[in-house]
Amino acid sequence: MSRQAEKRTTYDTPEELMKLSRNFMGSRILLSAAELHLFALLNQASLTVEEISDRLHTDKRATAILLDALASLGLLVKSNESYQCPPALAPYLSDGDPKSIMPMVLHAAHLWRRWSDLTAIVRGETTPGTGTGPFFNPEEMKAFIGAMHAVSAPQAEEIIKEINPSLSKTLLDVGGASGTYTLAFLRYSPEMKATLFDKPEVMEMARERLEREGMLNRVSLIGGDYNHDKFPPGHDLAFLSAIIHANSSEENIDLYKNVFRSLIPGGRIVIRDHVMEADRIHPEAGAIFAVNMLVATEGGQTYTFDEIRTGLLQAGFKNIRLVKKSERMDGIVEAFKP
Repeated sequence: MSRQAEKRTTYDTPEELMKLSRNFMGSRILLSAAELHLFALLNQASLTVEEISDRLHTDKRATAILLDALASLGLLVKSNESYQCPPALAPYLSDGDPKSIMPMVLHAAHLWRRWSDLTAIVRGETTPGTGTGPFFNPEEMKAFIGAMHAVSAPQAEEIIKEINPSLSKTLLDVGGASGTYTLAFLRYSPEMKATLFDKPEVMEMARERLEREGMLNRVSLIGGDYNHDKFPPGHDLAFLSAIIHANSSEENIDLYKNVFRSLIPGGRIVIRDHVMEADRIHPEAGAIFAVNMLVATEGGQTYTFDEIRTGLLQAGFKNIRLVKKSERMDGIVEAFKP
């Protein structure tokens, strides 16, 4: 997408600026409803304020105000003083539905708390990335990984086509979570074998998904920390999807060197992430995501193509090119081991 074609909001009136300053309000209403599990309660039944307040053990007045706001936003339907989730939204707001985005919404609620420290972080009064982690228990982590799969799976096929791995035989998927992209690679290239590398607890989720898909016999699962543990050798393609933004430049150079050692001569590294233009304000989604990394990590950032290329060169890679410009988190950079 060209810069001219990119639709960016401009704020050139007091009204537009005030609207921007209040954008958090609708978000907070949704996040609180998710944290209260309101949608789970109202997906199957239409209930009154009294019934909802009794079941959730909440304040009646506060509950009524929140419910009316949700109905005003179209997130609930109010009829005869009862509330229910709209049928069209129910799959996305249900806790157990395969289409559910609730784990991602609850993750956004966690990010809300981190983002509340932004001013203090910029002032140097608070250390980024402190506080509780994004997952409160193993079940929530499992749900979040599942939600990431649901979000990533629809775009994975198009990303793989851009990469064109038809000549690759051995894939290393770094930080591959439950195997969303590994599965897409294996479907695209029936002769390919893969190594999936991520945290040990995530590998068990990958094992379940790969077994359900009948692909487990084509994948080696290795648990570890990609910033500290060495990758196994012998691969001709390494894929780093949504990884480098969580690292500092120095950490990424070490990561690239680790990948370099794992590749055979002629092997290729492919990075999918935000790829910023030189001005660092395009694409807009990448500039905003950089703030997310500011509040959540010690050294994370979104990087320009030149910054990515510099790190890859220091790790020994050659023939570095931008395969696809970034619109969201879909920029693609490739490089080769001589």
